[in-house]
Amino acid sequence: MLVSGRRRLLTALLQAQKWPFQPSRDMRLVQFQAPHLVGPHLGLETGNGGGVINLNAFDPTLPKTMTQFLEQGEATLSVARRALAAQLPVLPRSEVTFLAPVTRPDKVVCVGMNYADHCKEQNVPVPKEPIIFSKFASSIVGPYDEVVLPPESQEVDWEAELAVVIGKKGKHIKATDAMAHVAGFTVAHDVSARDWQMRRNGKQWLLGKTFDTFCPLGPALVTKDSVADPHNLKICCRVNGEVVQSSNTNQMVFKTEDLIAWVSQFVTFYPGDVILTGTPPGVGVFRKPPVFLKKGDEVQCEIEELGVIINKVV
Repeated sequence: MLVSGRRRLLTALLQAQKWPFQPSRDMRLVQFQAPHLVGPHLGLETGNGGGVINLNAFDPTLPKTMTQFLEQGEATLSVARRALAAQLPVLPRSEVTFLAPVTRPDKVVCVGMNYADHCKEQNVPVPKEPIIFSKFASSIVGPYDEVVLPPESQEVDWEAELAVVIGKKGKHIKATDAMAHVAGFTVAHDVSARDWQMRRNGKQWLLGKTFDTFCPLGPALVTKDSVADPHNLKICCRVNGEVVQSSNTNQMVFKTEDLIAWVSQFVTFYPGDVILTGTPPGVGVFRKPPVFLKKGDEVQCEIEELGVIINKVV
């Protein structure tokens, strides 16, 4: 079973909308809003499911968007570390609205067929080179925002994914240097309109992947030094409480370093860019018979150490 008793308890609490506080020294960067604040702010999530420390209150000179924060590199990260070490006021989770940890990135790069067990599910060979497509930044929504079923599609599907967030600009990056360009990791839901992906638009994947609300991200950007091994994390997806995907990121065919090296041959990576690294087996389209999302469904995508995102389908 993917989740231990402790994680099952966490899931039950989450479903009851009771957010447990788990003290942590991990760096969990968030973008959030609150009724008493003007506009988005940067914060630190105090553990997986905890409240939020307002970084902009700690240091008003800090930028208020994650992309600008990442662009300043070590200077802003050192401020966040000081804030994490200090005994600062914590905003209760119930009083804040979590935004996607990164909004309006220069690019959202996605990888298809990147889990060995997902390839086996489809009875197709493991790719010899990464299969790359993209989403538009306008598809990004927050970790608890709604996913809107577009009237143009009747086959909307789920895909839980590990997302990599770039922290440092680079082109033609060597795999051995790639992690120096990574800020951290977060949870992604690569919502997919299979009819548009597989049969329409010349079978190019873009349109089926990039409807508005088709890229929930969050809840936090967990910095790379806070993740023991991004390629050995349990990953699962639940639809209405039922586990539909259950695997481990160790099934990834091309790891983070290889993906950055490959894609940076073609494009320049900028701070804030997001890479969705592929999904494990269990998606709806390959079930017999196929199963697709419908109005009223609730999708939870969870990755060990990173957290859980919960999106209602409307």
